Amino acid sequence: MRVVFMGTPDFAVPALQALLQNNYEVVAVVTQPDKPGGRGKKLRPSPVKAAALASGLAVYQPEKVREPDFIEVLKELNPDIIVVAAFGQILPAEILDLPPYGCINVHASLLPAYRGAAPIHRAIINGERQTGVTIMQMDRGLDTGAMLLQGELPIGSEDTVGLVHDRLAELGGRLLVEALELIKNGQVQFVPQQDHLSCYAAMLTREDELIDWKQDAMAIKNQVRGLNPWPGARTSLADKLLKIWRVSVMEDYPASSAEPGQVLVAGGNQGIFVQTGNGVLRIDELQLQGKKRMQAAEFLRGNQLAAGSKLGEEESSAGGGGV
Repeated sequence: MRVVFMGTPDFAVPALQALLQNNYEVVAVVTQPDKPGGRGKKLRPSPVKAAALASGLAVYQPEKVREPDFIEVLKELNPDIIVVAAFGQILPAEILDLPPYGCINVHASLLPAYRGAAPIHRAIINGERQTGVTIMQMDRGLDTGAMLLQGELPIGSEDTVGLVHDRLAELGGRLLVEALELIKNGQVQFVPQQDHLSCYAAMLTREDELIDWKQDAMAIKNQVRGLNPWPGARTSLADKLLKIWRVSVMEDYPASSAEPGQVLVAGGNQGIFVQTGNGVLRIDELQLQGKKRMQAAEFLRGNQLAAGSKLGEEESSAGGGGV
């Protein structure tokens, strides 16, 4: 089976590796153009490009896959199937209809839930206890095609988006190979999605990073988990950006009349306790603008933070700075 693989970020690498480890004929890899990164803004290859070149595979990086010249390249490659995993471009009908077995996608959710660009982040931010991977036949809609296989994955109460991402990527590689074997053997059964059960996982924005201390403690904890390690939940301390990387809900903390965002305790071995709209959070790991990530105890040894201080009062001025 001749396979063209389309993918870009780290999530897609295990799927490509699974194809190679199971001796599929990957005739080409298609990924996004190199992007500037790092302090020098030098062009960097995508993780998929790096993995493909390390395996001696042909790599194509069209600005737009719908360009006629690239579609001609695909026709010359003559794939039996196109496999897509977090590629980053929408495929036109001419590509969807090109391979005999069509195009299949490795999607990081249990469809029809969390269609769209940020399914892992949104699932954790929303406090889901389960997610998974769906292998689906691509059609002209956004993650609306018939499903071939699904695999479930539990989300632990302390799991971050980084941990869940890596587990889903490995699961996606395993399911992809299983799905291709079913396709080759004519055993696959396509299951239509139930559109009325769908929800959309919109791309993250800067507003999604901002902590609203008026939310309840568990909602803020889920937000922090769902943005760790990227892009990070943020608030402010005086005129500086403050990223919050890990928190704990203090369920038995005495009731307080403090305002949301107000620091209740900051010192000693107790850590940093903050009032929310409902309940109290303990900040366990944080990062002040211009500083490294650190545990709360380490932060307090080098920074004064008095009880009664308010977090989040200067977001508009602190929001543009980096950490």
